[in-house]
Amino acid sequence: QVQLVESGGGLVQAAGSLTLSCAASGLSFTRYNMTWFRQAPGKQRELVATSTTAGITAYADSVRGRFTLSRDNVKRTVTLRMNSLKPEDTAVYYCNAASFWLGDLYDYWGQGTQVTVSP
Repeated sequence: QVQLVESGGGLVQAAGSLTLSCAASGLSFTRYNMTWFRQAPGKQRELVATSTTAGITAYADSVRGRFTLSRDNVKRTVTLRMNSLKPEDTAVYYCNAASFWLGDLYDYWGQGTQVTVSP
């Protein structure tokens, strides 16, 4: 059974920092692109940062330079370090694992963790 367990959300003041972690189990971790998404109230879910199986890390324009995504293939974790947080970063953050393998799409989500940034 695949599980993605997020941790590290919470309440922080603007300009502060938080670190989110996602621990994966039940899957071949190195075959998966690992991505953090977020969804703010009344808005669509959006990609925040992704780490691909090819070793590429990419960020949304809104977080580039402030957020850093790290991937540990041994520990099967992805960590999102968020600095210089802004109130507009307030959202539920979701960890996603996705892989297109031998013609099939495998797509898994964590339960989400709330990040609230106060002005």
